[in-house]
Amino acid sequence: MRHVNPSRPAVPEPTLTSDTHAPCRKPGPADAPAIPAQKSAGTPHGLLLLDAADPAEAVELLLSCCHSRRWAERIAAHRPYPTVDALLAAAEEAGYDLTGADLDEALAAESSAPAHPGAPPAARTALRAAHAAYESRFGHAFVISLDGVRPGERLDAVLAGIRSRLGNEPEEERVVAADELRRLARSRLVLAVARGLTFPRTDL
Repeated sequence: MRHVNPSRPAVPEPTLTSDTHAPCRKPGPADAPAIPAQKSAGTPHGLLLLDAADPAEAVELLLSCCHSRRWAERIAAHRPYPTVDALLAAAEEAGYDLTGADLDEALAAESSAPAHPGAPPAARTALRAAHAAYESRFGHAFVISLDGVRPGERLDAVLAGIRSRLGNEPEEERVVAADELRRLARSRLVLAVARGLTFPRTDL
C-alpha cells in the first residue's frame, strides 16, 4: 500500500484524452511532462503516409486539395498530425489565413463543375450558361461545396447557387468563395486521406 503524506496536497493523476487542446489550468511544478499524442491502430493509412512524406512531396499532395502554395506549405510544415481531426483543424486555420493573393492563386486553379452527363440537354445548357455568366462577372470559376447534397440534386444546387451569388458584389462574393473553398479543401483532404497518397483532385 502506498503511504500518502497528509501534509502534501494530492496531485490528480494525468489522463490522456482525444482533445487536442491543452487544459485550461496552468501546469504546476508537480505536473507530469506532457505525453505526445499517439496514433491509434485505426489511423488511416493515408495520414500515416502524409506524415512520412518528404516536405516537397507533401506540399504537392496538399496542393491537389487547395492550390494555394502557402496553405499547402503551412500544413506540411506542421506534420506529424496525430489524428485526421488535427489535420483538418490545421487546414481550417490555414484557410482562414489566406491572403488576397493566396485566394487568387487557389481560385485560378479551380475549374467549372462537372457537366452532369446524365442530366437533360436543356439542364446542361443552362448550367454552362450560368457558369459563363458567373466567370464573366467575377473573373474566376464558381466554387461550391456539395457535402450532404444527394447526387441527383447536385445540378439543381449548383444552378441555384450560381443564380443566387450572381447578385453579390465582387468583394462580398470573394468572402463567399473563400468559405466554399475552405469547405472543398476539407472534403478533398478527407477523401485523400481515406484513399492514401494518391490524393486525387475531386470536384464535389
